[in-house]
Amino acid sequence: MLIIRSAAELETQISRELANGRSIGFVPTMGALHAGHISLVDRAVAENDLCVVSVFVNPTQFNNPDDLATYPRDEESDFKLLAKAGADIVFAPTVEEVYPAGLENRERHEFALGAAAEVMEGKHRPGHFQGVAEVVSRLFALVRPTRAYFGEKDFQQIAVIRNMVKSEGINVDIVACPIKRADDGLALSSRNALLTPEQRRIAPEIHRTLRESLRYMETHSLEETRDWVCRTIDAIAGLRTEYYEIVDARTLQPVTNWAESPWIVGCITVYCGKVRLIDNIAYKKPN
Repeated sequence: MLIIRSAAELETQISRELANGRSIGFVPTMGALHAGHISLVDRAVAENDLCVVSVFVNPTQFNNPDDLATYPRDEESDFKLLAKAGADIVFAPTVEEVYPAGLENRERHEFALGAAAEVMEGKHRPGHFQGVAEVVSRLFALVRPTRAYFGEKDFQQIAVIRNMVKSEGINVDIVACPIKRADDGLALSSRNALLTPEQRRIAPEIHRTLRESLRYMETHSLEETRDWVCRTIDAIAGLRTEYYEIVDARTLQPVTNWAESPWIVGCITVYCGKVRLIDNIAYKKPN
């Protein structure tokens, strides 16, 4: 496995691979890797000639400086996991390599991300998706992947990146991969490492409540189901719902009844102590 730190070296290596006609699978990450990330790497390895993984904590997508400062980092462990999974190249740059002009002086570009970027995470984390689009577009320009792999835990992010790819005319296939969960149902996340033992014990109640809402929705309206999920989670000491939206999975816009769309997903963000956890569940999905 080749570990590359500089953008120039990466571009040289990628040019060589593309000249040899090799397909490239790309998994962008912010490190602190877990089995969910590795499932993306496994698929990229299986479906492409070359697997490239980036490990970069991107400062432009954090609107809370404390969140950036406390984001877990473990590069040594990450590299061991990626080597074992069969990744060919790891791109682990400094901030200066990704933003050579500096964060304050970098060229700003307003991405056309559509209405999907204005709700839920976009509403509660202003500027977040512009930061995501900025770094992902930069990484796409460096890696020039055939396919890029993202986990469905970040359901809204996938929709926003697809909009960015379309609006920017980037030739890459965005591959959405199923959520990986712990045995108790908690969606795997790098942020889980920040949970105390007691918080880790109660965090699975988020997914348990979402799963139970599948039965609840059979005899209740969409609004009643949304309210029940929030009430149930907020009744658990240590958990606080930031938002729960039930949306059309294609547009990410809220729906008002179960018949409004053939594909309906509930997206939730919950604070477990000070740790912000996200999850989602499909209520309806096309056959």
